[in-house]
Amino acid sequence: MMEKRKLGASGKTLSAIGLGCMGMSDVYGPADKSESIKTIHAALDAGVTLLDTGDFYGSGHNELLVGEALRGRKRDEVFVAVKFGAMRTPQRGFGGVDCRPAAVKNFLAYTLQRLGVEYIDLYQPARVDPAVPIEDTVGAIKELIEAGYVRHIGLSEAGSDSLRRAHRVHPIAWLQIEYSLMSRGIEAEILPVARELGVTISAYGVLSRGLLSGRWSEERSVASQDPRGKNFPRFSGDNLRKNLALVEALRRVADEIGTTVAQAAMVWVLSRGDDIIPLIGARTRDQLREALAAVERRVSAGDLARIEQAIPPDAAAGERYNIPGMMSLDSERGRKSPQSPTDSPAG
Repeated sequence: MMEKRKLGASGKTLSAIGLGCMGMSDVYGPADKSESIKTIHAALDAGVTLLDTGDFYGSGHNELLVGEALRGRKRDEVFVAVKFGAMRTPQRGFGGVDCRPAAVKNFLAYTLQRLGVEYIDLYQPARVDPAVPIEDTVGAIKELIEAGYVRHIGLSEAGSDSLRRAHRVHPIAWLQIEYSLMSRGIEAEILPVARELGVTISAYGVLSRGLLSGRWSEERSVASQDPRGKNFPRFSGDNLRKNLALVEALRRVADEIGTTVAQAAMVWVLSRGDDIIPLIGARTRDQLREALAAVERRVSAGDLARIEQAIPPDAAAGERYNIPGMMSLDSERGRKSPQSPTDSPAG
């Protein structure tokens, strides 16, 4: 049986991991539609109840894909979380965020149609809109809850102040934010505030966008059409070489304790608390099987310490996003990025 974890203070439980569906439509290069749907089905059959998508993933493609995969499934057995607000361009770029109340309701109307459902389990802005008070955005979702179109409210990459303000308007069920061996910034302030308020952490990027998969290499960054080498500072130049050295240190530990590199990274995030639900961006059934095995894996406190020693806090080289991406993160407000500006996806 799949391990369960609580969703905030709602009393609802979800599978210990969720399936993040973004990579099936966007950011990481082409994906196979048939394999994507089979992966979603395999996840649901294995007891994964949480599917995470966004209306801007593939400019609507991902919602259509998830909707197709859900046909014939019992609606109340699947928890669908949707991000909204990130604006796209015809050139597949990103153009800021719009979280005005009228926009929130407009986005939801299209989401319900694309997914083919009558309600969304959890609705969340992809980013905190600096031009709109968070109280207004959350207030609009609250109205959608009262109308029966949404069940729970989440936030994504919100800082502790925004989280507190939003929580005063309506209980926030989770905060979706990057958390991994290579990205531990939430531990200083954001995680303690989330725990104080009883907010679950929906952790994305647990494999640091593939760096911690154990399969990345300098050659892949240079030769591949995969955009990570261009869009994410940790995947290029000296940053990549330093980060791959950390991965090799983790590989040595993983070999000794009998796991893959990816499983070691996932086990570590799973161990950080039962109020943390990692999102696994598996695009294939093989990747999914590796993630499911990590959920079942039990390691000693000593092994967890060795995993952490391989990649200590703040050891990763480079920011997790480029300049536009970092500037869009309410969770990183006040920090400066040394990286060169390029277009940035809202993960």
